[in-house]
Amino acid sequence: MASHPSTFLDQTFTYPSDDPQYLVKWTRLGPEKGHPLVFIHGTPWSSRLWAPFALALSHRYSVYLFDNPGYGQSELLTPAATTDFASNGSLAKQAEVTAALFTHWGFHSESTDSARSPRGPHVVAHDNAGLVALRMALQQGQSYKSLTLIDVVAVGPWGSPSFKLMAENEDVFNQIPPLMFDGIVKGYIRDAAYTSLRKEDEEMLAEPWVSGDGRPGQEGFVRALKQASTRKSDDVESQYYKIGQSGLPVRIIWGKEDQWLPCDRADKLQKLIGGKSEVVLVDGAGHLIQLDQPAWLMAEIVMFVAEVDGNS
Repeated sequence: MASHPSTFLDQTFTYPSDDPQYLVKWTRLGPEKGHPLVFIHGTPWSSRLWAPFALALSHRYSVYLFDNPGYGQSELLTPAATTDFASNGSLAKQAEVTAALFTHWGFHSESTDSARSPRGPHVVAHDNAGLVALRMALQQGQSYKSLTLIDVVAVGPWGSPSFKLMAENEDVFNQIPPLMFDGIVKGYIRDAAYTSLRKEDEEMLAEPWVSGDGRPGQEGFVRALKQASTRKSDDVESQYYKIGQSGLPVRIIWGKEDQWLPCDRADKLQKLIGGKSEVVLVDGAGHLIQLDQPAWLMAEIVMFVAEVDGNS
């Protein structure tokens, strides 16, 4: 999955503007007058996981890619931001920063009490980006034209042995020699896929954490998993029905072989949202469905947004 020049993140957004603590690198592809479509990545990934999908859809849509603060090319600019990131298991701060980025792009909500707007962006979210997108709609007043949720963090229970182990032994993992840590990161990545990853894809996903070029690096990876160990959504799960009541088209796509987040979570989430939400299960795919079944996932995304566009 080599990077295409047009997917390089060549734009910068800082938040808050008067005292920057978070830096977000982003880019836009496709026709300026095309309907906006935003891809949001999860943990511990980056926008590069979405690059092939963004390129394909940029022939029709105005596509936005970005790295979340603390991931890929985006930075946590102050010690306070770093501390807040590590302890922010609710992802409320990430939702706040992302909502500000949407406002920067001109995606204003038409109503403070509706998650649906025909002029809003199509949003495609993976992993914990699902919780971020749902929080943005429920707590930041952000509206979407459609919402695609892919193997998302959105309903409990949470936690995994690796998350808990790193959270409880942060100093130890930060001191592991780089070569050994490289193996830990790549083993973690391989565990997310159902099929065998190509070496170039494995290297691409691991690079921000093991490259040693000043990007998030080893401490950033441990910090991200520490955050994941405290993840919580109980304060918003009881509000998911509002998404369904708004009439927002929601498609929940899940890899049948996802060992991180078993596919029964898809049905649980669909019942909580209700409304026009629907579930699609993908055979032969784990949590990294983008690499396990890219053609199937692409077809599902394209068919869904085209269907929504045709009905609007």
